[in-house]
Amino acid sequence: MSSLPSSHSARGPRIALTTYSTKPRGGVVHTLELAEALQAQGIDVTVVTMGERGSLFREVSVPVEYIRPPEVKDTLEARVFSWIDTLIKGLEPLRDRFDIVHSQDCISARAAARIRDAGAPFRLMRTVHHVDDFTTEALIECQRQAILEPDDVLVVSKVWQDRLRAEYGVDASIVTNGVWPENFRCELDDARRKELRRRVGAEDRFLFLTIGGIEPRKGSRFLVEALSQIKAQRAVSPVLAIIGGHSFQDYSAYSEEVLASLPGLGLELGRDVVLLRTVAQAELVEWLAVANGFVFPSINEGWGLVIMEAASAGLPVVASDIDVFREFLDDGENAILTGAGDSASLALGMARLMDEPQTRQRLAAEGTALVGNYGWDRTARQHIAHYERIWGEMGAPDRVSLSALKVTHSGGGDTHS
Repeated sequence: MSSLPSSHSARGPRIALTTYSTKPRGGVVHTLELAEALQAQGIDVTVVTMGERGSLFREVSVPVEYIRPPEVKDTLEARVFSWIDTLIKGLEPLRDRFDIVHSQDCISARAAARIRDAGAPFRLMRTVHHVDDFTTEALIECQRQAILEPDDVLVVSKVWQDRLRAEYGVDASIVTNGVWPENFRCELDDARRKELRRRVGAEDRFLFLTIGGIEPRKGSRFLVEALSQIKAQRAVSPVLAIIGGHSFQDYSAYSEEVLASLPGLGLELGRDVVLLRTVAQAELVEWLAVANGFVFPSINEGWGLVIMEAASAGLPVVASDIDVFREFLDDGENAILTGAGDSASLALGMARLMDEPQTRQRLAAEGTALVGNYGWDRTARQHIAHYERIWGEMGAPDRVSLSALKVTHSGGGDTHS
């Protein structure tokens, strides 16, 4: 390892973490948590995001560059390419400010690649959290290029490492996702607890919580079918509260179809299924505190960050048995895993949570133990090892090893492009 030179110009790499949104989606959550964890370990890091000034879903301690979004276009394809064009214009003035631009999505990765290809001196890294199910040739090709163009590619699971190698010929390195368990624990007084449960009609009913909105890959259709099966067998049926739903893809038709199916399933919107939509981070933690169980029947995920958040809050988890979840969940040990896309299997798993208090207690305890192994400080160290390698390969004359560097920051600040 190199030692810190005496030159005042000696420095470590300046890192930009880029993301296309300011909303609480998984990739954005990952970006902010990683940025703060990197800063805590002495890394010079800035978040670059597309959104109005100050619109991030939570406050952050790192500097933030906001790029004002374009007007909303009619089609997904038009929206994606307009966002890429807007990010290119917003990133261009920043081209010399960073040594490594680390993109967390295909939109910002494509924009950064255009700036790099035009001669910007930074190295482009991309984390592929998952591959979207685009249907048009233009978007499929755009996503493919966003995987092929970066100089370095990371993934957050073995499943996606294997898929990128098999489907794109890209050898990606794994960095784990993370969680700060203490950020998802809170003590509510009885009055607040009763108020929240009364809001969703769960005063005397089992309350299941899910996060991510109503989307095909979240298995939402199978979830309401499972809820219907449980209700048909019980005098007192559970409540399902759904948080979230913001996405750059338009799933409104699917959402409307799922909600329209509720009466035929014997379910009532507002009584059996309650849409909480996007809530503030503090309120999200409160809902995790008042729920009885967490259900997440996805059929396609990059990793499953919200499972870790729910487990941090002490909630027992029911999830689908997709391979990516099996990388950190063990059926019957720290979660109940049910057949992906199988509403009958999901109903059985949810019913177990309702009927077996000892199982709920065991899963909650094991989940708490699980998340202790996934702190963001650990994830930051994994990233720093990759930044260290890249910084060494760049061979900058004023380079200093990250292991020898201790950068101090005055805190976060917002600027606006």
